[in-house]
Amino acid sequence: MGKFEGKVAIVTGGGSGIGEGISKALAAEGASVVVTDIKLDAAQRVVDEIVAAGGTASAFEGNTSVAADSEKTVEFAQQTYGALHLAVNNAGIGAAPAKIGDYDIAAWDRVVGVDLSGVFYGLRYQLPALVAAGGGAIVNMSSVLGSVGIAQNAAYVASKHALIGLTKVAALEYSAQGVRTNAVGPGFIDTPLVRSSLSADELTALEAQHATGRLGTDAEVAALTLFLLSDDASFITGSYHLVDGGYSAH
Repeated sequence: MGKFEGKVAIVTGGGSGIGEGISKALAAEGASVVVTDIKLDAAQRVVDEIVAAGGTASAFEGNTSVAADSEKTVEFAQQTYGALHLAVNNAGIGAAPAKIGDYDIAAWDRVVGVDLSGVFYGLRYQLPALVAAGGGAIVNMSSVLGSVGIAQNAAYVASKHALIGLTKVAALEYSAQGVRTNAVGPGFIDTPLVRSSLSADELTALEAQHATGRLGTDAEVAALTLFLLSDDASFITGSYHLVDGGYSAH
C-alpha cells in the first residue's frame, strides 16, 4: 500500500520539471493524479509514463492564470476520481530580466497572473473541494526567492513572497476543517533549461553560491512536497520550507 493510496491529487504545471517529478512520485505512492499543464501533450506524456509504470493518472489542459480553468480542473478531478484530497500549485513562469524602472508592464501582468493569481484561483476551488472530501493537504510552490531578493526579477520575487502570505491565510482559514496548506521554496534546480541558459562558468559560479556546492534535483523537491502532503506532517500548516542547498544561508 502506497502512502497516498485512495487519494486524488492535482498537480499544476505537471508536464515538466518539478511538477513532473511530483506527479510521478505521488502516483508511485498510490495517488490518482490529475496532471495539468498549459501544454496538453506535455501532461499526456507524463501520464503515459505514470500509467506504464503501473500508476493512475489523467491529463488535463489548463491555464492557471484563468480562474475558470482552475474550476474546471477541480471538477474534472471530482468527476474522474470521485473527490479531491491533495493539490500542488506548482505552475510558474518568469520573465526577461529588467530593472523595475524598465520593467515591461505586460511581462509583470503575465508573471503575477500565473505565479500569484494563478495559485489564488487554484485555492479558490481546491479548498472547498478538500473540505467536502473530509480534509487533505495543499502545497504551494514558492521559491527560495520567496525569502530573498534577486535583482531584475521584480515580478517573480514579488509573487513568490506574496505566495507565502497567501499560504498562511489559507492555513488560518481551513486547518480547523482538516485542510493543511504549506509552501515549498526550491532553490536553483538542475534542469535542462537551467543548464542550457548558462555558460559553464556561470553554472560553476551558481553552484558555488550553494553551501552544498551543487544545484538541487526535482526528486529532492518532490520528497519534501510529498512529506508535507502526507499524514507524517499532520501538525505542519501555514509554513514555508526551503529546499535550497543553503543558498539563502549566506
